[in-house]
Amino acid sequence: MLQTFDERNRDLIVNVGGQLAHRDEAGVSPFDSVVQGGDAVWEGLRLYNGKIFRLDEHLARLRRSAQALAFEQIPADENIFAEIRRTLAANDMTDNVHIRLTLTRGVKITSGMDPRLNQSGPTLIVLAEHKPPVYDASGITLITASVRRTGPDSLDPKIHHNNLLTSILAKIEANVAGADDAVMLDQRGFIAETNATHLFLVTAGVLGTPTTAACPEGITRQVVLDLADAAGLPTAIADYSLTQLYSAEEVFVTGTMGGLTPVLAVDGRTIGTGKPGPVTAQLTGLFAELTAGSGTQVC
Repeated sequence: MLQTFDERNRDLIVNVGGQLAHRDEAGVSPFDSVVQGGDAVWEGLRLYNGKIFRLDEHLARLRRSAQALAFEQIPADENIFAEIRRTLAANDMTDNVHIRLTLTRGVKITSGMDPRLNQSGPTLIVLAEHKPPVYDASGITLITASVRRTGPDSLDPKIHHNNLLTSILAKIEANVAGADDAVMLDQRGFIAETNATHLFLVTAGVLGTPTTAACPEGITRQVVLDLADAAGLPTAIADYSLTQLYSAEEVFVTGTMGGLTPVLAVDGRTIGTGKPGPVTAQLTGLFAELTAGSGTQVC
């Protein structure tokens, strides 16, 4: 899976610190914390028919992450919302748009890791792109990465931070193996998530998903659990091993960038029949109905 360039994004207007500029002219200071040390938090949002899906939940997670990193200032939700609206209006965007929010600690007076050097900030970056779901709806393949997710004793995965090198290294392994993405294990050897999404598996009629002990609490993941409960599907949150994943009847992944996507094979093992299964199809339909009819009106 390789995302391709969308010609509609050639002349994007991006928003850095409240300043709107062409994508080729916008700039982030080399003294900004995101450049100096990846010192920033982020969220991915999706725009459906003029509405942002689960905006409040995303902004709450952004705020929790910034608080955990001891940001001295965090913009109010209404201010972030206003900048999102400005950015979408500048690009005349109303549907099928992915928005990446980045909130950095701000600009330092001199190079260094000490947050006391941040005497200006934070910096809010709003990047909105025309971007359909990035995964092939007919299904993807996964391999297991050698890179592991860190535990809360190292870098708490509940902080939605910009240090994504473990995910990037896992993605490199997937690329080399000819797979779409990589399964990542926690330090105990249980499944955490993939390099970019959460995992679900169906076994004996039960929809299971790994705990979030070593990964963020996904917003799309929670939506799927809620949809399953409402539909009367049994669910379970537990530790799952690779053997359980290999032998599942169905597997799919979830995330803002792709919604729900079937998994056809993991580490060369065919999942179920090798085709999207009925539970996956049912939940995909319910998710589509939900995103079409709910959200925060923004344009």
